[in-house]
Amino acid sequence: MSAQVLANVTAVVVDGQVLLIEGPPGAGKSALALALIDRGAVLVGDDAVTIARRDDRLHGSPPPNTAGLVEVRNVGVIELPVGEGPVALLLALDPGAARFPLEIATRTIAGVAIPVLPFAPGDAAQALRAEHALREHGLPLPKPGESA
Repeated sequence: MSAQVLANVTAVVVDGQVLLIEGPPGAGKSALALALIDRGAVLVGDDAVTIARRDDRLHGSPPPNTAGLVEVRNVGVIELPVGEGPVALLLALDPGAARFPLEIATRTIAGVAIPVLPFAPGDAAQALRAEHALREHGLPLPKPGESA
């Protein structure tokens, strides 16, 4: 399948896995990405991410026109190093997200089911919560020798 660009989605690589972050403008996608980058994540794309199916996995990489650029609210657009990898989880920013997820939904993107977790944005611990969400609810990394 050919690559496509997902708009209004920000993504970072955390421990080798791509974490997609979606929400309306101003919801805090870039802020969460920056908090995760501060904790060691690497930017994939801000407000756009290239995705492609590779075998039975979804792969996220920087978008062609804005690779390495991220908006820092009240500062401007800055350039950061970028990464890519297998998509493991989509966080859907939602101020009304349930405190305890009882079931994890999935969304099919390019024919691949990706776990989707409603995620309350904006508190001081959101980057730490996002890392735990990825470990608890994300797809596992491909095994050595598997295509990512």
